[in-house]
Amino acid sequence: MIKVIKKWFHHYFSDPQAVFLAILLLVSFTILMTMSQMLAPVLVSVVIAYLLDGLIQGMQRWHLPHFLAVFLVYSTFITLLVFIIVVLLPLVSYQLTQLVQELPSMVEKGYKLLKDLPEKYPLISSTQVEGIIDSIRSKVDTIGNKILSYSLASIPAMITLVVYSILVPLLVFFFLKDKKQILHWLVSFLPKDHTVAKKIWQEMNAQMGNYVRGKVYEIFLVGTFTYFPFVFFNLNFASLLAVCVGLSVIIPYVGAAVVTFPVVLVAYFQWGVGPDFFWVCGIYFIIQALDGNVLVPLLFSEAVNLHPVAIIVAVLVFGGLWGMWGVFFAIPLATLVKALLSAWPRVPEEEEIPA
Repeated sequence: MIKVIKKWFHHYFSDPQAVFLAILLLVSFTILMTMSQMLAPVLVSVVIAYLLDGLIQGMQRWHLPHFLAVFLVYSTFITLLVFIIVVLLPLVSYQLTQLVQELPSMVEKGYKLLKDLPEKYPLISSTQVEGIIDSIRSKVDTIGNKILSYSLASIPAMITLVVYSILVPLLVFFFLKDKKQILHWLVSFLPKDHTVAKKIWQEMNAQMGNYVRGKVYEIFLVGTFTYFPFVFFNLNFASLLAVCVGLSVIIPYVGAAVVTFPVVLVAYFQWGVGPDFFWVCGIYFIIQALDGNVLVPLLFSEAVNLHPVAIIVAVLVFGGLWGMWGVFFAIPLATLVKALLSAWPRVPEEEEIPA
């Protein structure tokens, strides 16, 4: 057993660059696990700056000076941030409050529909219906308690939002303006021979940049093109549902399935089974089909080659570790793992272990 472990260790950790990669990964993972809450504004700022840097590089390819490109992109970012904080968040919050207030009446309508099932479908017994109703009641009570606890904890959340709204834009500006100096400072801590780490970073930078920026565009386009039909048909909670539909694309395969239920239920409780219900549901499903078959291939023409099982496992693992950010970056992180495994320096197994 010891000989097998020694052989495996020699195969994967004889190269100094492999040892360096292992230490770098261990240190990075430890920092993220122990200091993620403390460094959250910095991490959020790094992600936003990374997204905006692609636009800056695009402007520089059109021979625009760096500072002017930074100014234009940063001004656009601040305008969008103000719109989200001043307009979108209050609107979504208001519609969420309305939804919570109307939830009891929706549940009562659902109870009536369930109680009529045994008469229409004799195979369904009243005992089964009562069990379903009791289960729904317990779930509604749980949701109500969670909403109440969230409302009681809203003051710290508001304080956090204020702090983020000040720190994050400031950090984003300096990350964009002084990108070269910051990267040079970070690289100065690395060993002189870090070609493997550089190769992995270059590969990941291309793939992660394409994926993350494409995902942001997908969220915006899907949410926008869902919002207008919902407003046109005067669907209740149109803004809230459109935001949910846009954010649902973050989680592959699962997000679209989950967000379909609230859209269909809200439409049903508002109109019943009628023309408006079928129009809204039909347009919604068309948008989902266009997203999966047209928009995704266009935005992710250089998509990472990962098996669906690997994607779902990555979403579960990284989402469990880092919440929404872990879910958002699940596929890039899975690609990082794949790139590390393929580029990891190895000693040929034929070579004997030195004495």
